[in-house]
Amino acid sequence: MSREEGVDPLRPRASIRTAVVWDVLKEALDRRVKGLNQDARGVLDVLDAGGGSGQFAVPVARLGHRVTVVDPSPNALFALERRAAEAGVADRVRGVQGDAHGLFDVVDRGAYDVVLCHGVLEYVDDPAEGVRNAVAALRPAGTLSVLAAGLGGAVLSRALAGHFTEARHALTDPAGRWGQGDPMPRRFTAEQLTELVAGTGLEVGATHGVRIFADLVPGVLVDTEPGALDALLKLEAAAAELPAFHSVATQLHVLAERDAG
Repeated sequence: MSREEGVDPLRPRASIRTAVVWDVLKEALDRRVKGLNQDARGVLDVLDAGGGSGQFAVPVARLGHRVTVVDPSPNALFALERRAAEAGVADRVRGVQGDAHGLFDVVDRGAYDVVLCHGVLEYVDDPAEGVRNAVAALRPAGTLSVLAAGLGGAVLSRALAGHFTEARHALTDPAGRWGQGDPMPRRFTAEQLTELVAGTGLEVGATHGVRIFADLVPGVLVDTEPGALDALLKLEAAAAELPAFHSVATQLHVLAERDAG
């Protein structure tokens, strides 16, 4: 298999944008499996809040876990159903319509070993409530994965595009938006995101910068230069945990855990 399709066949196809998060998430799933009792057969219950068409849910299900996806979009849930069927995991993926605010209208509290909250906090009215709900869905021993838009990456991209006033505006705007035409409702610094998660009582295990370089590299270079994609993926992985690069990442990922006891 070529690197363009992913080193791991379970890795989402858009590896250049998801590889760092997927690698960290897979390791966290493996750790959580090892913490199960012998009768659990290594199967986790995973909640993907705002999981859309299953970019992460389907690969997680291919590992053998049961995944519930909550998303407000019927179209996304239809695409999820199709993707899960094509991957042969339709029996392990369940899609339900709902949102972060009314999460417990559609799922049970304390019912999941792992909760994914990816691309949600940028859009909710109250990010702190969104994180609290995600944590409340965890079992006494559980893992939370949060992925959200990073402020620094947006500032850098606007500046490199020559939109200097917009870049400066994003720096001073409370929501990290560069102007009225900005499609992203909110962005976070690494400190803001980790504080949101830590404020729930979970222990933050790691913070990662995601898409540090990928959005800045010309696509034609990655597509045509031999070995470029592989080298770029390795560069992203090497820089992901270095705090110096969190301030320029397009996205930020926080992994946190709560142990029973």
